[in-house]
Amino acid sequence: MVPPDSLIVDARFPVLKKKYRKLPRNTDYSAYRHPRWWPTWLGIGFMWLVAQLPIRLQWGLGKLAGLLAWKLARSRRHITEVNIRLCFPELTEQQQAALVRKAFIANGIGLLELGIAWFRDPAKLTGITRIHGIEHFEKALEAGRGVLLLGGHYSTLDLGGSLVTEYIEADVMQRDHNNPLMNAVMTRARGRRYGNVLGAKDLRGLFRSLKKNRAVWYATDQDYGRKDIVFAPFFGIPAGTITATSRIAERSGCTIVPFSHFRRDDKPGYDIYFHPALEDFPSGDDLEDATRINRIIEQEIRKAPDQYLWMHRRFKTRPDPDDPGFYRRKKK
Repeated sequence: MVPPDSLIVDARFPVLKKKYRKLPRNTDYSAYRHPRWWPTWLGIGFMWLVAQLPIRLQWGLGKLAGLLAWKLARSRRHITEVNIRLCFPELTEQQQAALVRKAFIANGIGLLELGIAWFRDPAKLTGITRIHGIEHFEKALEAGRGVLLLGGHYSTLDLGGSLVTEYIEADVMQRDHNNPLMNAVMTRARGRRYGNVLGAKDLRGLFRSLKKNRAVWYATDQDYGRKDIVFAPFFGIPAGTITATSRIAERSGCTIVPFSHFRRDDKPGYDIYFHPALEDFPSGDDLEDATRINRIIEQEIRKAPDQYLWMHRRFKTRPDPDDPGFYRRKKK
């Protein structure tokens, strides 16, 4: 677990500003006694309370939260509609609209599942969790060079990751939350489940973990800007895809094992999938590698299309900077 930083967060800074990303992590709760943090504490308390409810009731509340966001979060709904239209052109307009609605419901449930992942023991959910292909992970670990668990931003992100650690030991890379108090709660919660909670840019920590033959949870399926990327097809659309995965595999010699996690539709429960390790990776061709990774993630998404984070502007960065953006709203 990453040790708490000794520096105290200055409560005078306004909450949810990008400047927080430059501050050291501070997971000492005593640093957040100022009244400025009280609204965040109330939200955390609500998450804790909801996490104590039966899972069926949590799913019901999550559905309501998702439907409320679908109604009110117009900007995110627009992004989701664009993504669904681009990625599933074979669907009719009615089917696309239905998938958008289901995506908000799935992510609403996922939001409430954060409480389970952070405040409850996921071991209590192993009875309704099915593991598929764990032998692929075990075989990859036998190589002794570390395993990079290639994941994606599914709506079961935190809970799925917590459930995984009931079956394997792993570290995790995370993008810190903009709100330092929420980040402290998230980091401490993940620290109880994972061996190490590495920052998104902590490549030294990543390589140290791999050198110790540890597994590290890692996701590449978001738009991180124009730096160190290639434009690889994702659902047939050129998408800015980072090349870091190839660099990490090349330098460390680690094994890449794709994995995913989904919520069941028929009844409360979860499925976790490990897939065979990637062979001949990296290939020496960044575009080929990125295309291969995107194809794997796309295949997993198609298992449960509504359970992906479609609210993210995945195609924000265009191959030609002068190309019009996909997410611009048409003027009425």
